[in-house]
Amino acid sequence: MPDRWVVNASPLITLAKAGHLALLPLLAPALVIPEAVVREVLAGPVTDPARQALERGWGTHITVAQVPALLLEWGLGAGETAVLAVALAHRGWTALLDDAASRRCARTLGIPLLGTLGLVLRAKHQGHIASAAAVVQALRAAGLYVEDAFITTVLRESVGETWPP
Repeated sequence: MPDRWVVNASPLITLAKAGHLALLPLLAPALVIPEAVVREVLAGPVTDPARQALERGWGTHITVAQVPALLLEWGLGAGETAVLAVALAHRGWTALLDDAASRRCARTLGIPLLGTLGLVLRAKHQGHIASAAAVVQALRAAGLYVEDAFITTVLRESVGETWPP
């Protein structure tokens, strides 16, 4: 079975705005987007590249039948909760999340997890991009917030690149 990722709105939006949405299907041929995330993205401006991609049918949309009470107790947003509910129901599926609280929840529940920065590092390791730093710079311009010190350390230790590029 191919690697399945359950995608949240923020990675989808920032990757699309930065012009790197195509990395997702290169890294995970099976992408699932919960309807709560679809609604969140479609509520954005008509000019938003992520919205346009979803309107063209990008990704596999999935309805969450039931959200476990233990997830509701975390008080996360509808999109994050739906992503985690799908990943929890389908063990082994990876949740693609950037929000700190939802990432903490995923780790607590043993849900495989990846953030947008981790996705970029994977893309670099697999040869899909020439420069992880350049992609991170584009993602930052598109609204991704990651501290400079963290980016500096991760890029140096994971792919031998410097920050800022």
